[in-house]
Amino acid sequence: MAEKLTFTGERFTPECVREIWYEHMHRYAMARPLCDGLRVLDAACGEGYGSALLAAGAARVDGVDLSDEAVGHARSRYGERANLAFHEADVTQLPFDDASFDRVVSFETLEHLEAQDAMLAEFRRVLRPDGVLLISSPDKAVYTDQHGNDNEFHLRELYRDELESLLGRHFPALRLLGQKLVFHSAIWSLDGVRTVDLQQARDEGVDSFESMPREAMYFIALCAGDESMLPVLPHDLWLFDDADESVYTHYHGEIRRNMAAGGIIQDRDREIENLRAELEAARAGQGGWLQRLFGGKSGG
Repeated sequence: MAEKLTFTGERFTPECVREIWYEHMHRYAMARPLCDGLRVLDAACGEGYGSALLAAGAARVDGVDLSDEAVGHARSRYGERANLAFHEADVTQLPFDDASFDRVVSFETLEHLEAQDAMLAEFRRVLRPDGVLLISSPDKAVYTDQHGNDNEFHLRELYRDELESLLGRHFPALRLLGQKLVFHSAIWSLDGVRTVDLQQARDEGVDSFESMPREAMYFIALCAGDESMLPVLPHDLWLFDDADESVYTHYHGEIRRNMAAGGIIQDRDREIENLRAELEAARAGQGGWLQRLFGGKSGG
């Protein structure tokens, strides 16, 4: 098996854990059924994990990345799959013929480029007339302005209206989705889920919502040349986690470690207080002995 690609903060690796893992994996998990049986381009594929996930159902997946290191790693780690290939290429100058792909997937790419129009023009060029682009972008209003994230690798983040304007110049049809990592407790019917009711505790009561009561941290857009070409989405809400419940497990692990550390600190505080009391007692006892010893001589 190929060695792990070192995480530098510029591109995700599947060895990352918790929030960043959920965010990146969920995008590809959501995109996968929309790519089944089709030819797919994963633009700025990075380490290759997403291309490999899509290749499980797609007819063929081509992953491209500007980094020769990332492409070499992807070939070594995932290259044994017959319907998956990786290429070193610039997303603004793709080495593919016009109308080559049914789907272009490009997550965590747009904000890393200044030449965003050039990239989208290339995506439109290599897509077939009925093809669809799936692309993500952090919402600058939430990701940066609200949460104070300062990502040195992001060259041009966009507000929602800027993103819609940019995409609209290349893809007349647009459907915008929101993404944000949240901590869920799920209650469902054992006879099968029929409806979705999102509930949120607030002050002394509980409010119910038919849509997500949160602002999106990221946008995921499905783009096409015409409204009729956009795929019909089978759901309005997707929930994602892992079988080991790693975020939940990590959360409780941190709680246990904090509780254990708190107990150790309390024990040490008590020990320090006991030692301090013994030292004060020793000093007091030693002082009395010296006063009796030398005080008697000086008075004789």
